[in-house]
Amino acid sequence: MVLRLEFSTIETFIGAFGRERPHCCRKRIRKRRADGGPGQLHRQKMLFWRRVKYIRLGQTGMKVSRICFGCMSYGSKTWMPWIIEADEARAYFARVIEAGINFFDTSNNYSLGESERITGRYLKEMGRRNELVVATKVFGTMGPGPNQGGLSRKHIIGSCEDSLRRLGMDYIDLYQIHRWDYDVPIEETLGALDELVRAGKVRYLGASSMAAWQFSKAIHLARAAGLHRFVSMQNYYNLLYREEEREMIPLCVDEGVGLIPWSPLAGGTLARGSFQTTTVRSTAMQPRQSGDADRQIIDAVARIAAARGVAPAQVALSWVISAPGVTAPIVGATKLSQIEDALKALDLTLTDEEKSALEAPYKPRKIVGHPHPSAARMARAS
Repeated sequence: MVLRLEFSTIETFIGAFGRERPHCCRKRIRKRRADGGPGQLHRQKMLFWRRVKYIRLGQTGMKVSRICFGCMSYGSKTWMPWIIEADEARAYFARVIEAGINFFDTSNNYSLGESERITGRYLKEMGRRNELVVATKVFGTMGPGPNQGGLSRKHIIGSCEDSLRRLGMDYIDLYQIHRWDYDVPIEETLGALDELVRAGKVRYLGASSMAAWQFSKAIHLARAAGLHRFVSMQNYYNLLYREEEREMIPLCVDEGVGLIPWSPLAGGTLARGSFQTTTVRSTAMQPRQSGDADRQIIDAVARIAAARGVAPAQVALSWVISAPGVTAPIVGATKLSQIEDALKALDLTLTDEEKSALEAPYKPRKIVGHPHPSAARMARAS
């Protein structure tokens, strides 16, 4: 009997049944099937992992899933009322690992460290460390003392050690500065980060929302000093906020820096398909909507979703995933169905006409997502 394969090459065969499904999934699936947990619930969806694709993070050799799982939603309700606590969070980690997602993002200040504890706990239980890419961040205030926040050498090194303890890991794959610190010389920050890489506590360095000129300065100072430089930028980017297209995204593309946008659904606004509907989280996290332009964009998302027979979230995520320079949007979830929408977005390819319809109504808006580096602010910092 001749076995006929529908693969054009041996490489394709290996990719579909080997690399495309990390070993981190297999161990967890066996365990979940045995106890009737989330793996049992999703037994009929086991082919979902084939949809998860992997891509190099910027110009590094490290490959990550095209969806990064945001873990800010898991921690303590005393931090934010919409947070999902540890026991309930288990099903979310089970589903994304089962699906083949290997990229996870958290921060030391999410629930004041509890998010890192939960993330580390479930990744250790369900995954294989050498196949997971774990990202966390430093900058946010962790206590009342004068050295409990920012990007000083003292705080960076101490925070990294604290994050490692909470995560229960020996190293962090991607260590990111959460914002720009106006009170600390960037040279001090870069030196401390470089030391962590050379000590083996961190594999790669990343940054989050700031002005493009600030990021450019950091990149070029690191290069001139022979230090490890930033390989990723976690910026605020979605259909309702595209100011990053002016300078930050072209800079990152030119420098080979991978983009991992946060809030790709604008705090869920784009997922709901309604201009008026808000939640506690979207109200707290998102900038004020800019009237008719946002309304037209949201309507366009809903219209295309209806024509395609998909959820609005899939349309909005597909647009971000296909944007130039984007490695993986960071997608959080407070409902399991939101994970399914993110996975399905990987299979949705928008036409040029659909993209134009989504982009056309956009109007320029004020800078949000990070403090604007005005001349007055820079003068105070100096």
